[in-house]
Amino acid sequence: MSTAISDELYQQVILDNNRSPHNFRKVEDATYVAEGLNPLCGDAYTIYITMTDDGVIEDVAFHGAGCAISKASGSLMTDALVGMTVAEAEASFANFHDLVLGENKDKAPLSSLGKLRVFAGVWRYPARVKCAALPWHAMHSALQGESRVSTENKM
Repeated sequence: MSTAISDELYQQVILDNNRSPHNFRKVEDATYVAEGLNPLCGDAYTIYITMTDDGVIEDVAFHGAGCAISKASGSLMTDALVGMTVAEAEASFANFHDLVLGENKDKAPLSSLGKLRVFAGVWRYPARVKCAALPWHAMHSALQGESRVSTENKM
C-alpha cells in the first residue's frame, strides 16, 4: 500500500472511530476493569472486559475521554478482542505494541492485525504512540489484575 493511500486510510479510520466509537460504554459487571491515563495529553479511559466461564473474552468496552487516536484505538481494540482467550489477547497486545513502535518487522504479518494495521505508521509521530497504545496498556493491565496504568513510563 502506498504511503499516500495508507495515510488517507489511517485518517479516515481514525475519524470514523472517533465520531462513532464501538463499544464506548460502561459495564457494571465486568470480570476485569482497569483505568488508563496518558498524562502527556490527558487521555483517560477505563477498560471493561467480561469473560466467559471457559476463559474467552465475551465483551470488551471502554469509556472516558481522549484524543481521536486513543479513542479510535480503543474502538478497534474492543472489536478485535471479542472471542479471544487471555493468551490470544496478550499476543495481540504484543503485536499492536510492536506495530505502533515500528518494531513489527520480521514478526506477525500486518494482515493478522486486521483493521488495526492502519496504525502501522503511527511510530512516525512519537507523541502519538502513547495515545494509540493507551487502551491496549489498560487492557493488558486489566488482564494482569492491575487496576491502573499510566503511559508515562511505558513505551
